[in-house]
Amino acid sequence: MEHIVIIGNGIAGVTAARHIRKNSDKQITMVSAESDYFFSRTALMYVYMGHMKFEHTQPYENWFWKKNRIDLVKGYVKEVRHENKILILSDGTNITYDKLIIATGSKPNKFGWPGQDLKGVQGLYSKQDLEQLEINAPNNKVCKHAVIVGGGLIGIELAEMLRSRKIPVTFLVRESSFWNGVLPKGESEMINEHILDHHIDLRLATNLVEIIPDENGKVKAITTDKGHTIECDMVGLTAGVSPNIDFLKSSGIELGRGVKVNRYLETNIKDVYAIGDCAEQHEAIGNRRPIEAVWYTGRMMGEALAQTICGNKREYKPGHWFNSAKFLDIEYQTYGWVFSERGLKDNEQHFHWRHSKEYISITISYDKVTKKFLGINTFGIRMRHKIFDQWLTEERSVTHVLEYLKDANFDPEFYSQYESQIISQFNTALGTNIKPKKKSWKRIFAKA
Repeated sequence: MEHIVIIGNGIAGVTAARHIRKNSDKQITMVSAESDYFFSRTALMYVYMGHMKFEHTQPYENWFWKKNRIDLVKGYVKEVRHENKILILSDGTNITYDKLIIATGSKPNKFGWPGQDLKGVQGLYSKQDLEQLEINAPNNKVCKHAVIVGGGLIGIELAEMLRSRKIPVTFLVRESSFWNGVLPKGESEMINEHILDHHIDLRLATNLVEIIPDENGKVKAITTDKGHTIECDMVGLTAGVSPNIDFLKSSGIELGRGVKVNRYLETNIKDVYAIGDCAEQHEAIGNRRPIEAVWYTGRMMGEALAQTICGNKREYKPGHWFNSAKFLDIEYQTYGWVFSERGLKDNEQHFHWRHSKEYISITISYDKVTKKFLGINTFGIRMRHKIFDQWLTEERSVTHVLEYLKDANFDPEFYSQYESQIISQFNTALGTNIKPKKKSWKRIFAKA
C-alpha cells in the first residue's frame, strides 16, 4: 500500500490528508511537533482573550484521525533523505515514505537584533507561542509594559490580546503609516487613528535597535533608532513570517525563500511536494506573491494536491484574490486587487470613501480607461464573497458594481445608510450620474 507522509499538521497538510482519505485507501502519516491534533491557528488570540478554550479551536474530535486511518506522529523532522525516501526525526526514529508532502508552515522573522533570544522575547504563531505568552504576559502585574515590533496583522492581533488584559503596549512600526505597503493611504491612516483610540502607543517610522537584558537574562528595555529607551517586561516580534524550511537546506530539494514548486505543487525531486506557507511558486500566479501565507490558499493547495496524489492530476488555481482580517474592532475584507500607492499601476485608479464619524470606509480600484472593476477593500461593511467573485470573473464595470453594491452587502439595510453618500461622492469625483439599482442576490446565487 502506498505510504503518504505529510510533514506539518496545519490547514494545508490536514486538508491534503482528509482529501486523500476521501479518494483513496492509501496509508497516511502526519508528522508534527507543534500539537497533538490540528487546530485553527487564527483562533489562538481568542484563547488568550478568554473567548474560548484551546480545545474549542480543534475542528475535529480527537477520535476523527483514528477513525479515518490517519496516523499522527509527534516529533521534529531533522532530515529528509529523498534518495532512500526516508525521514530522520530528532529522536532518531526513521519513517519511510512513497510520496512526501512538505507542509511545515511559517516561523516568525528575526533580523539579528541584539537580544532577540532573551527571555520574555517571542513571536506569535504556534501553540507554543501562546503557551509562552501566558508565562511572559499573564496579567498587568507580571507584565507592566509590552513592546511589539512589526506593523502587520500578527502585530495588531498581539496588541489587541495584550490590551484585553489591560497591559500597556508600545507598537513599533517601521513604515510611516500602519501597513501602508498593503493598504491605500486613506485606509492606513484610518487604522492609525483606530490604534491610538485603543490606547496603544503607536510609534510610526520607528525601528528596533536593541533589546536590553536584566541581570537574569530577561528583557528589561528596548532602544529605538529615535534614541528612545522603553522599559518593558515582554517583547513581541511580529515583523512578518518566513517559510519554516531550515531542516531542508542539505536535502537536495530546491529552495528559494520557500520550497520551490510548479503549478502542480511538485518540487524538483520526484514524489516530493510542498503546500501552504512554505511553498514558493517558481513564477507567481498573476498578481499573487510567490509565497502566500494565507489560510484559504493553504486549504486550496491541499485540495489540489490530494487530487494529484490520487491519480487525478490537478493544477493549483487559486482564482481571484480575497482575504479578510480584523483590525481591533474593524472588520476588513478585500476582493480582487487594491494596491497601496507604492504598488499602483499606471492604468489603475482608486475611489475612496470614508464615513465622517465612524471607522467605516471602502476603496474601489478600477481601470482608468475601460472603467473595468479591479477590486474593493471594505472596512466596517461586510460583503458577500460570491458576488464579488462573479463580478470579477464577468469583468464588470465600476459603474455596475456601484449600481448593485447593495446586493453584495451582508446587511443591505445597514449599507443603505451610506449608499447615497458613496454614490454621490463618486458621481461628483468623476462627473457620472450613477443611480443605485437592486437585483435579487438569491437569483445571482442561483446562476452561480
